[in-house]
Amino acid sequence: MRYSGLGRAGGPALGNNSNNGGGARLIVCCTASVVLFTASCRMGSSGPLEAVRAAFQSVTTPVCYIGAVISVPFQGLGNIFANLTTDQETLSELKQLNAELQARNTELEESEQTAKRLQDLLGLQDSYSLQSKGARIISGSVDSWTSTVTINLGSVSGVGVGMPVTASNGVIGQVIESSATTSTVRLLSDENSSVSAMIQSTRAQGMLNGSATGQLSLDLITTDQTVSVGDVVVTSGLGGVFPKGLPLGRVTNVEKTPGALYLQVSVEAFAGTENFEEVLVITSLTEEQQASAEDIQEADSQETSAAKASAETGNTEDSSDSEDSDTIYDDAQAE
Repeated sequence: MRYSGLGRAGGPALGNNSNNGGGARLIVCCTASVVLFTASCRMGSSGPLEAVRAAFQSVTTPVCYIGAVISVPFQGLGNIFANLTTDQETLSELKQLNAELQARNTELEESEQTAKRLQDLLGLQDSYSLQSKGARIISGSVDSWTSTVTINLGSVSGVGVGMPVTASNGVIGQVIESSATTSTVRLLSDENSSVSAMIQSTRAQGMLNGSATGQLSLDLITTDQTVSVGDVVVTSGLGGVFPKGLPLGRVTNVEKTPGALYLQVSVEAFAGTENFEEVLVITSLTEEQQASAEDIQEADSQETSAAKASAETGNTEDSSDSEDSDTIYDDAQAE
């Protein structure tokens, strides 16, 4: 009983001593701080307390510096992670802006190319004083054995069968069918295509024919005519269908077979429909755009010369070709 009573009395005594000791230390520390602060203020920068502070600062400065150096990378990582969301948003905005600028640039380039093509067509129209209508190619051949394109003008717009069609750098063909709003154009490369043509430099006249392979040949040029690789082939105006002088193509090969009356002349067309979208449909010809009397006389002279040469050599095959040439020229004039 005596020991338990002492125990009960001792327990609270120890707790009170612990609390009193903590409060006493706090009071002592505060008092010491006030005293040291007051003494430091009175002594100024030359007192012993300042010397102690300086010494303490000298010891702790390297530690602080090392700590700052070590913390720099972690601060950088913190900045990176802090800005990661913002950077992703900015990147998405830049990608969207770049896509919009690319689309706009493509649109402007397309508009520029279209404007240039139309300007070239207007230049051709003015140069040759063509009575024509602008049209757009809307589709190509629907089968593999013909070379045609469809344009977006028809009889309602005054487009009819037989009218020539040209791009800015050369003839592409002739209208063979016409509905109310569209027309079919037979290209020069079609095997049924035949256009009265001549060599621009020497005025040697013939017929520019297509083929099943798409190759062009300038036929009915007699061997006494001068034709060279690189010569420009233009429309002759015979038959009154195509205006005289429109560019057709350039000579790529000339062969002269011994004993033959005609040269074998290969031609590459200037205009290809794969490079053009807009064309001109020539609706009518002026008198100046048709073959002159001299051109017709020259064509007749070539036919006569070929027929005479065939008769002298007795070459029946070439004689047949000469008769075919008369028929072709007559058909051209009939058109």
